[in-house]
Amino acid sequence: MGAYPSMSHPTNQGRICIRGWNVHEVASSPDRLKTPLIKKNGQFHEASWDEALGLVARRLTEIRDRHGPDALAFFNSPRCSNEESYLLQKLARAVIGTHNVDHGTGVYCNNSIHVLLDMLGLPATTNSIGELDQSEVIVVDGVDLARQLPTIGGRVIQARLKGAKVIVIDTRRHRLAENADFFLQVRPGTEVLLYGAMAKVIVDRGLMNLPFIHAHCRQYEDFLDKVRDYDLLSAADLCGVPADLIEAAALAYAGASSAALLYSTGIEARGKESIRAIVNLALLTGQIGKPGAGLYALTEHNNLQGVCDMGMLPDRLPGYQPISNDAFRARLESLWSAKLPVQTGLGAGGLFQSGGRSKIKALWLGRYDPVTTALFGNVVESLKQLELVVVQHLFMTGTAQYADVILPVVAFGEEKVSFTSTDRRIQLAEKVIDPPPGPRPAWEQITQLARHLGADWSYANTSEIMDEIGEVIPFYSGASHENLARDYGRQWPCTKDKPLGTRYLFEEGLTGQPFKFLPIVKPGATTAITADYPLALVFGHSLYYWNQNVLIKHSETLKREYRILLLDYPDGFVEINSEDARQMGLRDGQKIRLRAPSGSAVTSARVTHEVKAGTIIVPFFVREVQKQILGETAADTGILKHPVCVRIEKV
Repeated sequence: MGAYPSMSHPTNQGRICIRGWNVHEVASSPDRLKTPLIKKNGQFHEASWDEALGLVARRLTEIRDRHGPDALAFFNSPRCSNEESYLLQKLARAVIGTHNVDHGTGVYCNNSIHVLLDMLGLPATTNSIGELDQSEVIVVDGVDLARQLPTIGGRVIQARLKGAKVIVIDTRRHRLAENADFFLQVRPGTEVLLYGAMAKVIVDRGLMNLPFIHAHCRQYEDFLDKVRDYDLLSAADLCGVPADLIEAAALAYAGASSAALLYSTGIEARGKESIRAIVNLALLTGQIGKPGAGLYALTEHNNLQGVCDMGMLPDRLPGYQPISNDAFRARLESLWSAKLPVQTGLGAGGLFQSGGRSKIKALWLGRYDPVTTALFGNVVESLKQLELVVVQHLFMTGTAQYADVILPVVAFGEEKVSFTSTDRRIQLAEKVIDPPPGPRPAWEQITQLARHLGADWSYANTSEIMDEIGEVIPFYSGASHENLARDYGRQWPCTKDKPLGTRYLFEEGLTGQPFKFLPIVKPGATTAITADYPLALVFGHSLYYWNQNVLIKHSETLKREYRILLLDYPDGFVEINSEDARQMGLRDGQKIRLRAPSGSAVTSARVTHEVKAGTIIVPFFVREVQKQILGETAADTGILKHPVCVRIEKV
C-alpha cells in the first residue's frame, strides 16, 4: 500500500528518495509477469515451471556438450540480492564450469573496484555515510546528489550547515554545485589534469602528510616524480577552471583534519586514471583511516557492492580472490564438490561488443535489461546470434522480447534476502507480503535449475545460503540472517571476530604499508578543437532520469516525475550552454544538426546553464544520435574516452 522511511536509521534518518517512496507501485503493477513463458514459432506461450526449467536445463546441457562450458554466460543486475547473486555465480562455476559471469554495470567496466583493490587493498567505500557530519571538507565529484542520491545529498548539506566546506567538481552545474563553497566546473575528460594540479599545489606548499605516507604507503617517490611535471596554470587552461580556484580547493582539502571525497562510480565515463588520481590525492594528504575522512565510491544501484562481493565478476572469485589463487580455488572446489576452471571469464562488455559475440551461444540474464540500459555495443544483434536466451524479470522488458524462455521473479518485499548498500551496510529485506500466484524467488529458480542439471543442491531458505556465503567470503563470516535482523543490519566487513560490523575501514589502526601510490603521466589536451569544429561533445548521463528504465515505466508516480522532460523533448535532446546558444541564435527546443568529422545527427537543443560553455552533452540513451555521430562500428566498440569535436548547424 505504501512505503515510509525509518526515522532512526543511522544513514537515512527519516529521508528516502522518490524511488523508495514509490517502490510499492512497482510491486503492485498489473503488468507483472505471472507465469513462465516459452517462445515457440516466434510467439510466447505460458508454461509450467517444470516445463520451463526442464527446457532450459536441456538446452544448456546440449550447448555445453557441443561448444564447451565457456559458450555459456550468466549475467545479473546490481539490483539482485546477495543470495541470488551468490547462487548464480556458483551455478556458472561449479555446475556449468565457466567464469563467464558479470553484473549489469560490468557492461561499462569495473574501474573503481579494481583501482581500490590495487591501491588500498579493499574494494569499498572506506567510511560510513553518517560520518560526513565529522568531515571538515567534503569533495563531491561527478554526481548530482540532489537527484541521484538525495539521502546522501541531504547529509552533505547538513554538514555544510554545520561548518564543513563543500567542493564540487563536475562538468555540470547542479543543485549542490549552486550551494558549494568551491565549484570547479571542468571540461569533460580533464579530471586527471585537475587532480594532478591539486596534488602539485599540495606538494609545492609542503602540505603532504609525510608521516602517514612514509609509514603506510609505497611508491611515493615514483608518484612525486610524475607530479612535478604538472603545472597549475597550464592545467587550469586545459580544464577551463581558474587557477586560483583550483589552488583554493587544494589548500582547503589538504588543510582539513578530516576530508571526505565522494565520487561517482559512473564508470561509463570514468577511466582508471581518473580514479587513481582521486586515490592518490587522499593518500597524499593522509585522508584515510579515520572518522569523516575517506573515499566514498557512490552508486545508484542498491547492491553493486554485494553482487561484486558475491563473485559476479569474470576475473574474480567470491570475496575478490583472483581466479589464479590456487589455494582459494582449491578451497572452493572442496566446499562446492566441483572442479573449477582456471581461465578468466568473459564479461558483459566482451559479449555485447562485436569481438566477443561468436564465443557465447547461451545467455542467462537475471533482472538485467541490457537492450534498454547498455550504453554501448549492439545488444540486439548479440542476442539474435545466440542459441538460447533466458531472462528472469518482473516485466516484459526490451531484452525479454528476444528471449527464448522468460522466468517471472518476485519483487522487493516479497522475499527475505539481503543487500549491501553504498554505505557498506549489509541489510536484511524482510518478506512483508506474499507474491502474487505464479512468480518464484530467483534463488529458488537457480536452485531448481541446478537440480535439473544434476547438482545436489538442497537450500531450503535464504538463511542457509547466507550461512554458506559466510563460509566462503571472510567479509561475511558474521553476517548471518539472525545477526542482520538486529538493528539496521551490519556494516561490511562483518566477520566472526567483529559481528557488529565495521564503522570505517582500518578503524583498528594501520600497520605496515598497505597503500600504494600509482604515478600518473601528465595527460595532454583531450580534444583538438578547431575553427570548423569548435565544440566538445561528450556522451554522458543527463541530470534527468527519463529513459526507458523498466521499473520507472511501471510506477505511475515515477513515470510522471522522471519523464516530465518528454513533454518538451519527445524525441530526446542534447544539452547546450545558454551563452553558446545565445551567440548562435538558438532557442530551446529548436531542431539542430550536430556535425562531426565522422558523421552528423539531427536532434533538439535543450538550452541550459547546467552545462559548461563550449560543451555539448548527449545523454547515452539517445542512441540514434550516438550512432549517427560515431558511425555504427565506433558506437559498438565501447565507451568514449575523449570528447568528439563538433559544430552546430541550424535545421
